[in-house]
Amino acid sequence: MKSVPEGNPLDMPDQARTALLQPEPVLTGTATPQLTGSVVEGSRPSRIYALDGLRLLAALTVVMFHYMALTGRWPDSDSRARFPATYPVAAYGWLGVQLFFLISGFVICMSSWGKPLQSFFVSRVVRLYPAYWFAVIATTVVVAAVPGGLRAHPISDVVTNLTMFQEPMGVESVDSVYWTLFAELRFYLLFAVVAWRGLTYRRVLFFCCAWAVASALVYQSDDSTLRMIVMPDNSWCFIAGVAFYLMYRFRPSLMLTGIVLFCLAASLPSARRTWAHAQEHLTHPVPYWPVVVIMGACFALMGLVATGKLSWIQWRWLPYAGALTYPLYLLHEYIGWEIIGALSPQVKPVPLVSGVIALMLVAAWLVHRYVERPLGRRLKQGLRKL
Repeated sequence: MKSVPEGNPLDMPDQARTALLQPEPVLTGTATPQLTGSVVEGSRPSRIYALDGLRLLAALTVVMFHYMALTGRWPDSDSRARFPATYPVAAYGWLGVQLFFLISGFVICMSSWGKPLQSFFVSRVVRLYPAYWFAVIATTVVVAAVPGGLRAHPISDVVTNLTMFQEPMGVESVDSVYWTLFAELRFYLLFAVVAWRGLTYRRVLFFCCAWAVASALVYQSDDSTLRMIVMPDNSWCFIAGVAFYLMYRFRPSLMLTGIVLFCLAASLPSARRTWAHAQEHLTHPVPYWPVVVIMGACFALMGLVATGKLSWIQWRWLPYAGALTYPLYLLHEYIGWEIIGALSPQVKPVPLVSGVIALMLVAAWLVHRYVERPLGRRLKQGLRKL
């Protein structure tokens, strides 16, 4: 371990060892050293239970949106008539993705602090690919096996999907939810540039500011390659998540608060465009103003996490629930739609959706237990030998 040089504490590389983000719990690592200036003194809890709960909340809202709000997967198209109580909420479930991105910015910064670039790379591969590979194959098999449902993809497209880079290659995803994974990958590649030099407060702060400025300048650009790299539509939640972690590891400051509020305001044009696009797939339009409220609530919840206001949440079941979120997200959409399409003539909507969600949660646990954990261990051992 390198010694900490003397000087401004904001320039010091923090040597606290943080646990790699695994599908099980969300960890913060060991105690933060006592530093002066804007650095929090003392230690932080070894586990952020609230993040596991927020991950589960985000996943379930996306599931509700796909099962209870979208048209075309039921015999009739009136989703509001089928789910009169939940439709007004489910219609905004797509915002769970924005919460996912906020959490991702926080956790990626947390899990890579004090780690070499190789560890950052290994942790991301181990975290993303085992469950994803299984989901691609499982979704392909189910779609091909159920007659009269979704269109099966050519085997060559399925193989390309296994790379997770099908989008820039012009290949359709096996499941439409995979677009968020490519957004995550691009965030990892951008953040790896900072992680390569070693994370310090000032370097990460500069990364947030530089990415925010680039996103604003590129927002109306027609250059598809530049937009793919900078991600002006989705960068704001990642940036805010990173800033929230700086608040968590160090004290909140006017600068960090400004970055978060700037990102919240800058994210609204993209959210409005997504809301407008969602109206095309809903039988009953919903107003825009709740989008602003929900986005603000997501940022506020992360602010509570960043300031330690949710540290009282330590329910032991939350890490297990959080472990299900990634496989649940990967499996639920197309497989769930095929089950709904096959059983909807015989089963009423509410018990059918409840049963499908329960089935997806069980499947997610099985994937976590028998795919993610054993395959992840072997993959980690192999990559560490490189």
